[in-house]
Amino acid sequence: MIQNSINTNSGAMVALQNMNKTNSELSQVQNRVSTGLRVATAQDDGASFAIAQGLRSDIKGIGAVNEQISKAKGLVSTTLSSLTSVSDGLGDIRETLTKMADENNSPEQFAQYKADYDSMVEELQNFVDNAEYNGTNLIDAGGADVNVIVDAAGTQYTLAATDIDAELAGVTDPTDAATAQGLIDGTDTTFDDLVTSVSNSLNEYAADDRRLTGQMEFNSKLSDAIEEGLGATVDADLAKESARLQSLQIKQQLGTQTLSIANQSPQSLLSLFGG
Repeated sequence: MIQNSINTNSGAMVALQNMNKTNSELSQVQNRVSTGLRVATAQDDGASFAIAQGLRSDIKGIGAVNEQISKAKGLVSTTLSSLTSVSDGLGDIRETLTKMADENNSPEQFAQYKADYDSMVEELQNFVDNAEYNGTNLIDAGGADVNVIVDAAGTQYTLAATDIDAELAGVTDPTDAATAQGLIDGTDTTFDDLVTSVSNSLNEYAADDRRLTGQMEFNSKLSDAIEEGLGATVDADLAKESARLQSLQIKQQLGTQTLSIANQSPQSLLSLFGG
């Protein structure tokens, strides 16, 4: 039996409870729509939030790795550019050595060729000296191997230094036609050793560049996959939340009307005491 009372308004209590629940759900949905996240804080879902934080950490780690690889690629690209210039210059030097090996040259002609040779060797030395990136030179004297982190597990990849500077300095100085002839026919192997070392280094650093590029691409794909998993864990279904938002807004309006009706109920008791 429902009692009419001015002290207790059961209808208003029920309407208020439902309205508070609706307001709470509405606030939650509005937060999801505004942030795009189903799980924005640990209070939303502790387990999912903890998993999401771990995934975010993995993504940041991979991003840091690719940043380091990018620096290493800059070093390798600089090295390859310098070595290519050295390789081109060696072709010009061989041509000049061939001219110097001609015994029919007059002393003046040989001196001119020798001046050209010395100038080209100096130019090669400049190419080697300028193969520096961020304070590191892999082919100059004293260059050291460089280790690069290539994945989030801390795996190291080594870029090996090659002392092209020493190879260049070790080439016999052609002081006459005979020594020039020895350099071009391989009797004196110092020039051929330099050519071989430069060619091998070009091949090795090109392989390093391909390896680093491939690793960066793999890391990017891995990061994308983790990002997708993170989205599945915490992202809100905005289409679903939008529909729910409209539903709750209507429910909120109806709740307000219901509470208003319930609050008017005690007014009817006044008619019992009318004159």
